Amino acid sequence: MKKLYGSVALVIGASSGVGKACAEFLHKYGYKVYGTSRKVEFPDSEIMEDGIVMVPLEVTDSNSIKKVVDYIIGREGEINLLINCPGYGLSGAVEDISLNEVREIFETNLFGIMMVCRNVLPYMRENKKGLIVNISSVAGIISIPYQSMYSATKYALEAVSEAMRIEVKPFGVKVALIEPGDMKTNFIRIAAKDADENSVYKLRYEKAVDEMIKSEENGPEAEVVIKELKRILKKRNPSLRNIVGMKYKLIGKLRKLLPERLLELIISNVY
Repeated sequence: MKKLYGSVALVIGASSGVGKACAEFLHKYGYKVYGTSRKVEFPDSEIMEDGIVMVPLEVTDSNSIKKVVDYIIGREGEINLLINCPGYGLSGAVEDISLNEVREIFETNLFGIMMVCRNVLPYMRENKKGLIVNISSVAGIISIPYQSMYSATKYALEAVSEAMRIEVKPFGVKVALIEPGDMKTNFIRIAAKDADENSVYKLRYEKAVDEMIKSEENGPEAEVVIKELKRILKKRNPSLRNIVGMKYKLIGKLRKLLPERLLELIISNVY
C-alpha cells in the first residue's frame, strides 16, 4: 500500500477491539506502528507485540500523553498517522447518571483524544503532512436512549473533528472520522450507579441494553472498520464522515431525510 502520509503510526487504544485491529492492519502493510495500552510499561529495550511497539498510556493523563509522543518522536522523528480509538459506553437514563460519571466518560472519550491531537499536531504541521482518524460512532449521528452520555461524547467528537479539519488543512494535515455501528468486539459498557432496581426506568433500560448486546453479538467484526480505514489511507482528501456498513449508511441518510417525529418513533420501537 502506498503511504501518502508517511509510515509512522500511533494507535491510541491498541490493546483490544478496533484499536488492536487497526494496529495489526497497519503493521501488515508496512507501517511502523506504536500502539498504546494501560497494561504495559516503557521498555528498557524495544518490546514488540506481533511487530507492534506497545507503549503505556493513560489517555486521561496529559503527562502520560506527552511522554508517549516524546518517546516516539525521539525514536522516529515524526508521527504521520494518528488513530484515536479509546472509549467506553455508559448505560442509564439521564436522570440516573451522576455528574461524576459524565465527567469520567468525557475525560476518556473526548478530552483524552483532544489532548493526544494537541501533542501530535505540532509535528505533523512541521512535517507539512499527516492524517488523524478519530473513531466515532453512529451514536454520534443519532442519539441512542439510555446511552445519552456516550452519544454526547461522540456528537462532541464529531464537532471537534469537523472544526479541527478546517483548522489544520492549510498545514497539509487531514482529519477523518470513521463511524461504525454495533460490532462484535469487546466493547466496554458500564452501567450508571443509579441504573439499578430503584430506577423508574429499569424495565425500559434493561430492554434497551439487551437490544444493544444482541445487535453487537450479531454484528460484524472489526474488519469492517479496517475496510474503511484502508479506503481513507488511499485518498489525499478523505471525506470527513465515513459511516461503516450499508445498513448504517442507510441510517445516516434517513437521519437527514426523515421527519424528526418519525425518526423518534423508529428509535423508540427499537429501544
